[in-house]
Amino acid sequence: MDERTEIRLAGEGGQGMILAGIILAEAAAIYDGKQATQTQSYGPEARGGASRSEVVISDGEIDHPEVLAPNIVVALSQEAYKKFAKTVRADGILIVDEERVQCDPDLKVVKIPIMRLAREATGKAITANTVALGVLVGMTGVVSRQAIEKAVTARAPKGTEEMNRKALQAGFTAAEQVMTSV
Repeated sequence: MDERTEIRLAGEGGQGMILAGIILAEAAAIYDGKQATQTQSYGPEARGGASRSEVVISDGEIDHPEVLAPNIVVALSQEAYKKFAKTVRADGILIVDEERVQCDPDLKVVKIPIMRLAREATGKAITANTVALGVLVGMTGVVSRQAIEKAVTARAPKGTEEMNRKALQAGFTAAEQVMTSV
C-alpha cells in the first residue's frame, strides 16, 4: 500500500458503513500508531438512504483529509456501487456484496456475499459492516488484524463482542479465499 491510503465505504443508511469507517480510522490511529482521518456523509433519508464513510490512513502527516481517488471502495448497495465504483483508482480494489450489487462486466470487482456471510457467522445481518472490515483488512493489510480486532471489540456494544469477532473472522476467511483463488 502507498504511504497514503484512501478508502471509501458506502451503502445504505442502517448498514453501518459510517461506523465501519470510524472503527477503521480508530484501528489505524489508536492501535497501529498511524495517522488517520474519517469523514462521513449520508442522505436525508437516514435508514435506507445513501451513506458513505471515507478514511485516509497514512504513515506520515495527512495534509488533505478528503478522499480524492480511493485505493479501496467497498459498496454494499446498488446505489453505492453506481455512485462510487468508477471512483476507485485503476490499480485499486473494488469490493461489493455480490448478492446485492449487479456489476458492470468491464470493471474488475471482488465479489463476496457479505450480508450472507454476516447472517451465517452471527445470525444477524447487522454485522455485515464488520464482515466488510474483515474482508478489507484481510485483502489489503491497511491496518493490522490485531488493530482492527481491538477497534471492533472496543466499539461493540457490551455483550456483542464475541459476535463481532465472529463477523470479523468471517471477513478474514472470505479475503483469504479470494486471495488464494487469484
